[in-house]
Amino acid sequence: MKSDKVGLYGRVSTLDKGQDVELQLSDLRTYADARGWKIFKEYLDVGQSGSKEQRPAFNQLMEDARKRKIDIVLVWRLDRFGRSLKHLIVSLDELKNLGLGFISFKESIDFTTATGRLMLHLLGAFAEFEKEIIGERVKAGVAHARAKGKRLGRRPLIDKKLLGTVRDMKGRGMSIRGISRELGVSKSLVHKSLQI
Repeated sequence: MKSDKVGLYGRVSTLDKGQDVELQLSDLRTYADARGWKIFKEYLDVGQSGSKEQRPAFNQLMEDARKRKIDIVLVWRLDRFGRSLKHLIVSLDELKNLGLGFISFKESIDFTTATGRLMLHLLGAFAEFEKEIIGERVKAGVAHARAKGKRLGRRPLIDKKLLGTVRDMKGRGMSIRGISRELGVSKSLVHKSLQI
């Protein structure tokens, strides 16, 4: 893929462990220069954990990508770019749909090539697999909790004292609407209270 504008993305989560974003940038600048690409901008998230939803430089990179200010995103490693496998896949898919290239320097993954695009599909398959495994674990956990008699879901919005009052009023023949009006609560809450 011919390109003249590349966005370099670098991230270190902490500086106190000897991490230095300059190590990443040095490799990325050399690589971009060897390919004859013009560096549009260096997007750096320093002191930003990869698990954070909001990373200012990452967000700016994606915004510039959407505005077609860059043609290729060049990162040092995949784990510097994505928060999780799912986030990585979603971000890479967005770049692909925008017609941009993506290269991870350390893993030698170049999504501008047929082999790189195959890798993208494999990553997508792994992400889908991970999602299904998590879903199965959640279902197994819920079933186990229910088998132990654990009540799941939100706690009732009505306290026990009011619950007794609602049941007492209903036992005296009052309608749900009448109980609702008398206690100043919704009819659906009265109805749910009688089902507890």
